Amino acid sequence: MERKKIVVLTGAGISAESGIKTFRDADGLWEGHDIMEVASPEGFEKNPALVLDFYNQRRQQLKEVHPNEGHKALVALEKKYDVTIITQNVDNLHERAGSSNIIHLHGELVKSRSTIAPYKIYDCTKDIVLGDFCENEAQLRPHIVWFGEAVPMIETAITECLLADILIIIGTSMQVYPAASLIDYVPKNTPIYFIDPNPAVPNSFYKNLTVISENGSVGVPKVVDLLIH
Repeated sequence: MERKKIVVLTGAGISAESGIKTFRDADGLWEGHDIMEVASPEGFEKNPALVLDFYNQRRQQLKEVHPNEGHKALVALEKKYDVTIITQNVDNLHERAGSSNIIHLHGELVKSRSTIAPYKIYDCTKDIVLGDFCENEAQLRPHIVWFGEAVPMIETAITECLLADILIIIGTSMQVYPAASLIDYVPKNTPIYFIDPNPAVPNSFYKNLTVISENGSVGVPKVVDLLIH
């Protein structure tokens, strides 16, 4: 018998519990920087050394954090279901927890890419510095989708959502587009589990919506337990 398909949409909340700071602080800054300084093509053009250093620090921080119970619980779903994780996060905590099918909407910290050929993507575990070139002698940059850039994996993510038998949303405000629109592609009457301390989608929006007002490390194991037993 064909296994049911679960699509999991994760945001900053699930990684915040592992010690990774969420996208922006209360003052609108990201690690003390204006967002556009470090997360836009214009910022990179203006001060590439600053941008490279910013992501080098984020990459180093990844080595100090670990998957939490929320990440780990999702792995167990693969025993019974066909699971695709669509994440807005650029860390590798889902991979390190053991999940096997992950779509990164906003790129990956542990990869770099060519500034002239975006499809040339490389594994990257060390710092990227000015003078690090691809084989076409173009500067390497972080493999991150910046403000104003296309989200190349969105079509793949939409295709997965169209096939979902169950949708699980974890730790996301559902305010960042195009990721927030993915819920609209899930077939009508698909059961939706929304795990977040402050969920932004009211129950009245979706007939089959179950809200778990918990952090991912608590709420995800609860939902997983429900689905595999």
